[in-house]
Amino acid sequence: MKDTARSRKMELNAGYIAFAIYTLIILAGGILAILSKNIIRSLVGLIVVLFGVAGMYFLMAAPFMALMQIMIYVGAVSVLIFFAIMLTKSDAEAGIDCKRLLKSVIPAGIASAVMVLTIASSRINFTVPEEVGLKEIGKALLSTYMLPFELISIVLFVAMAGAVVLGFERRREKE
Repeated sequence: MKDTARSRKMELNAGYIAFAIYTLIILAGGILAILSKNIIRSLVGLIVVLFGVAGMYFLMAAPFMALMQIMIYVGAVSVLIFFAIMLTKSDAEAGIDCKRLLKSVIPAGIASAVMVLTIASSRINFTVPEEVGLKEIGKALLSTYMLPFELISIVLFVAMAGAVVLGFERRREKE
């Protein structure tokens, strides 16, 4: 009986440590994404954040969601954003305006602090969620969530097509 309680406590402590590590990864990626002068480095920061979120999904016993996070967001969406940046990149890199940065960082910091305090003040129940099977997820995607699932693919297609069109228009203007 003592071994079971001790094992449970060790698992909980390991969960807290993993949560802290994933939180630090997400924060580091977010800071890199926000403060980087280079847009490609900002994209790398976004990718780090998305990997951290995937780690959180693994921590919540949702491996399917974690792998979908990696495949869809880290793989497809990040590549889409990278191509959009490369196709629409201007010749002159814009410098950072400190006044504009402060005007956006201060409200974002206040909003973040409010969210953190709200979450910290709420009662969080650290129970292991029930794992949903892949069959149920597949049935839901092909029945209940069919329209949103298809609309997401259309939005991604339109975004990529728009990036290509903008890229070709800029090349024509240069010629």
